[in-house]
Amino acid sequence: MGADDGLALNRAPALSHTLAAQATERIGAAIAAGIDDFVDLRRDIHRHPELAFKEHRTAALVAERLADWGYEVTTGIATTGVVGTLRRGAGGRRLGLRADMDALPIAEATGLPYASVNEGVMHACGHDGHTAALLAAARYLAAHGEFDGTLQLIFQPAEEMGGGARKMIADGLFERFPVDAVFGLHNWPCVDAGHLGCVVGPAMASVDQAVITVRGKGGHGAQPQETVDPVVASAHLITALQSVVARNVNPLDMGVVTVGAIHGGLAANVIPDSVELKLTARAFRPEVRELLRQRVPALARAQAESFGATADVAYQWGYPAVVNHAAETEFAREVALETLGADRVDPQFRPRTASEDFAYMLQERPGSYLFMGNGDSASLHSPKYDFNDAILLPAATYWSRLVERYLA
Repeated sequence: MGADDGLALNRAPALSHTLAAQATERIGAAIAAGIDDFVDLRRDIHRHPELAFKEHRTAALVAERLADWGYEVTTGIATTGVVGTLRRGAGGRRLGLRADMDALPIAEATGLPYASVNEGVMHACGHDGHTAALLAAARYLAAHGEFDGTLQLIFQPAEEMGGGARKMIADGLFERFPVDAVFGLHNWPCVDAGHLGCVVGPAMASVDQAVITVRGKGGHGAQPQETVDPVVASAHLITALQSVVARNVNPLDMGVVTVGAIHGGLAANVIPDSVELKLTARAFRPEVRELLRQRVPALARAQAESFGATADVAYQWGYPAVVNHAAETEFAREVALETLGADRVDPQFRPRTASEDFAYMLQERPGSYLFMGNGDSASLHSPKYDFNDAILLPAATYWSRLVERYLA
């Protein structure tokens, strides 16, 4: 029996439209009555952002509140991870919900009254909102939740290229806190606020990084014939790298190769000895990911050689693609239709080419990664980004309803 089959056999049947509406109204009203507390909490977390594995203040805040509400709290998982466990009844089903806590090394430029006080660090991806929304659901579920089973709330450190999910798993996450399914949610700018998107299969891309050092022979800018110019070789290489996707990847598949940084030389009249390029490669399919891993270094070395230079390539595996399980995603969509209404569930939501380490959790347990619109906001990782507090209520209501339905 596959993991998806297990969920299909075990989960409770959908409620009638009337009963579903009544349940949503009950949950929404209870959460709405105290939502201002979580707006304040979200802004407090935003004001005090912490980088990967340094989320000590945030983790302590999360742990304190979960304990106050009656959760069994475990801290220090993968350094700063927190899990809150809540058991009701004698049901054997176990559900995990995950929120990320870390911030980014970006200088905030929002000018907000609750802007970051930690210079060069900000919540530019909405992890402050993800944490606050899951805590709002946690308080409701502890006080009013109608479910039978075990709930594991996972507050993860170091999502932003720190591999916090993988390190929590290595620290025994799913052995110590067993779950039959795990779900995560990310806000998404320029999608209508509070609207939910679900994707079956690949939902976010893998991401790998490479550092290419093109080495030539430096010299005077007035005598290029006596040099091997790594700048010219690098310029041609940047253009040539785009042919990997254009001519090696099946047009029906997705691949992205982006050179995000290039450094070489100090003066306009001096040809340097070397140039360094940093790039990312993304794909949905593992076969494409492997193709990029083979072709990028091969092309870099060949292109450099054609100019008499050499290329050293350090290629580093990053996060795998987020691949949602079919049955769990359909269940999540069903709950969204009951909770948010058909007009707020996007039937054509497309996969995103950004990356997320929730992928590791989905490799270990069935589940789904979902997207909720943040409205007309700055893009993720922008110094002007801010999480939309208006979506705390629908996100917390959705999480609460998902728990009650799965653990019915």
